[in-house]
Amino acid sequence: MSELTWKSALELRDMVRSKQVSPVDVVSGSLARLREVEPSINAFLDVTEDQAMEAARAAEDAVMSGAELGPLHGLPVSVKDLIAAKGARMTFGSRAMADNMSDIDAPSVERIRADGGAILGKTTTSEFGCKAVGDSPLTGVTRNPWNLEKTTGGSSCGAAASIAAGVSPFGLGTDGGGSVRIPSALTGLFGIKAHFGRVPVFPVSATPTLAHVGPLARTVRDGALLLQSISGYDARDAGAVAQEVPDFLAACDQPAKGLRIAWSPTLGYGDPDPEVLATVTAAVGVFEELGCQVTEVDKVFDDPLDLIMSEFFAGAGTRLRPVLENSRELLDPTVAHMLDGALGQDMGEYYNKVFQRYNLRNTVYDFFADYDLLLTPTLPVIAFDAGEDYPPGRGSVDNVIGWLTYTYPFNLTGLPAASVPCGFVDGLPVGLQIVGSHLGEVDIFRAAAAFEEARPWADKRPAIN
Repeated sequence: MSELTWKSALELRDMVRSKQVSPVDVVSGSLARLREVEPSINAFLDVTEDQAMEAARAAEDAVMSGAELGPLHGLPVSVKDLIAAKGARMTFGSRAMADNMSDIDAPSVERIRADGGAILGKTTTSEFGCKAVGDSPLTGVTRNPWNLEKTTGGSSCGAAASIAAGVSPFGLGTDGGGSVRIPSALTGLFGIKAHFGRVPVFPVSATPTLAHVGPLARTVRDGALLLQSISGYDARDAGAVAQEVPDFLAACDQPAKGLRIAWSPTLGYGDPDPEVLATVTAAVGVFEELGCQVTEVDKVFDDPLDLIMSEFFAGAGTRLRPVLENSRELLDPTVAHMLDGALGQDMGEYYNKVFQRYNLRNTVYDFFADYDLLLTPTLPVIAFDAGEDYPPGRGSVDNVIGWLTYTYPFNLTGLPAASVPCGFVDGLPVGLQIVGSHLGEVDIFRAAAAFEEARPWADKRPAIN
């Protein structure tokens, strides 16, 4: 195993620019690591080795000729199967779409290529991103490098597993209810969904008012580097943020001192495992040591589970109605059941929840008038058995996402939110969620980078060979 694969993206970038290492060696090392661990973790739908090596050779030529180099020059990046990458399959983790090829790049993928990145392949997802765990009928079970018997979480399962196992320093995931933050928390990574629309989404998602594209990475600054590359206005996304993109890497160098932070162990309705709560509570104490003003808040809002269930699964169900009606046997039975329930709503019921969602958004925006950041556990549990749809005692066939207590509210509000590794319980990672105010990613990076410096985690590796 090459030590190159465990270096940060920023370290690799500097080594490429100074000609200490060739982009060809960096990318071929990632591909070798991928082949080494893939039989154990099952993280990739497809590997685009030819594309990756072509990009690496072009990157090497640019270095040697003295050409201007992009911020991701020669760096390996993975792309989740829900994101379009030209010349690669886009199956959404479904047997119903197993042969679907993408003839365009999503804006995020376009920008990675333009900035010099090399796309390693498409990583696995739960079917249509509908479950928060790491399995689908098409690709089977993706496994957690920290314990191969445990789930990675989802739906950005393959991205998380491969990054945690040392295949690449970062990768692209999607987040419609927590799908970047959930697997980041369960595999010991930094993951962030920026404010809604900061990273344009195209083709249009089945959940267009909830969906984000965001990075998973082994370090905060690597996450900032990738988010910088993929952010910015694109007219193809009706919700795209049109303002100038802040300098996220520079934000990582700003002190956290003086930030006004609310800490809510439950948001008012959550029920975290005691060991998880103790680990996160200890992490919150670090922010007080960093000079932040930390205030514990018992309740922020009522549980909006019914709102996310209505919006997410109605969108997915409407998009997938032809498959439900004509090829139901190809679908994950749990996913099909959840879609049926959402499509059974009447119009009045659905729109009452839409308006309740706007009220929730206003409640949370008012809350942030007094705070810069909100801290919570990312999840109430550590990783549970792979192949299960939800943690023991925390779900049912009618409700596979209720255990995502802390993540889905901030898809409903659109606010930026990240998960930061903050410790271990029984040898498995625990995540701390940092939520920002409107367009408040800079404060998230200030806090996350300061916490990482105080409690570094990138030197901790899973035991997978």
